[in-house]
Amino acid sequence: MPEPSTTDLERRLAQEFPLAPELIYLNHAAVAPWPRRTTRAVQAFAEANAVRGAADYGAWLEVERELRARCARLLNAAPDDIAFAKNTSEALSFVAHGFPWRPGDSVVIGDEEFPSNRIVWESLAPRGVAVRAVRLRAEAEPEQALLAAADGSTRLLSISSVQYASGLRLDLARLGTECRRRGIAFCVDAIQGLGVFAHDVQAMHVDFLMADAHKWLLGPEGIAPFYCAPAWRERLTLHEYGWHMVEHAGDFERRDWTPARSSRRFECGSPNMLGIHALHASLGLLLEVGIETIERRVLARAEHLFDALAREPDLEPLTVRAPGRYAGIVTFRHRRRSGAELHAALRARGVVCAERGGGVRFSPHFYTPLAQLDHAVALAAGRAPR
Repeated sequence: MPEPSTTDLERRLAQEFPLAPELIYLNHAAVAPWPRRTTRAVQAFAEANAVRGAADYGAWLEVERELRARCARLLNAAPDDIAFAKNTSEALSFVAHGFPWRPGDSVVIGDEEFPSNRIVWESLAPRGVAVRAVRLRAEAEPEQALLAAADGSTRLLSISSVQYASGLRLDLARLGTECRRRGIAFCVDAIQGLGVFAHDVQAMHVDFLMADAHKWLLGPEGIAPFYCAPAWRERLTLHEYGWHMVEHAGDFERRDWTPARSSRRFECGSPNMLGIHALHASLGLLLEVGIETIERRVLARAEHLFDALAREPDLEPLTVRAPGRYAGIVTFRHRRRSGAELHAALRARGVVCAERGGGVRFSPHFYTPLAQLDHAVALAAGRAPR
């Protein structure tokens, strides 16, 4: 059923996302637009920097502290468990090249992973670590297929919470519970799920989780929350060193040093204060609305797309609609046009989307108007007025 457009939340969201009227923005799985509050936070930070320099650095550190707490709240973790990496790939590299591998070990991944969650594990081949890529799309229970590929040599399982092209959502709690039982480390690339549905690292038995800010978290590129379970912090070998990752950061005259006991040990140098201020504002909106509300609204938009696609004979959904198997990504194909051709036609009509997984990927967020979804599908089917 269409949601009312006159509620307080709808009005607030319309104010937060003043997108150009000629655009239909369905590309949050790539790069999301910022909320207005995030734009204002960055503007205020830049203007203050221009006239005061770092005179207010103490206040900047307070924003950093608050952001760490907000990330911890989002993940049901402690602030000390959160580090800020530059991006998902860097955080995955912290795990891959810090993990205590032995020759003959193996890591299990899915066969649909974004290159970040594939290349980093394949780079371990010189250390004698094998990668097992498990076929997911044809499996009724992809979790079982992943777990079946793990044997006595498997030290780690790494999976995206939502696959970037097909939109397939995995049962993280099931995977994490079984990994914990079998002594296998569990790593989650949450870039396509964090900001859409809850990622409770305790309930899901997650050892490592990372997610760039610029997709569903509605933040900037260049900053990525990285969760490392306390039991793993000192077991990962560090490869980046500097003034900021030591226990007594700021005591510049001190000659002896040790890595910070917290996850700050993964932050070797000066923090990305611009990114911190931006993400702080974006997470403020997500937590204010509430992840449960956001999940409900995102799923409603995915279901709206599924229904609209089902009414178009020329359009075929590629994303699985089964309950629990989708989040914010709906990928589909045209039966008579290539993905590249359809994508180009949609972009020419102002639909911001992506060509992925053998078709076109739509990825609306919780604020996207339902009427825009209908119009985008009509354009894809060639029915909308030109």
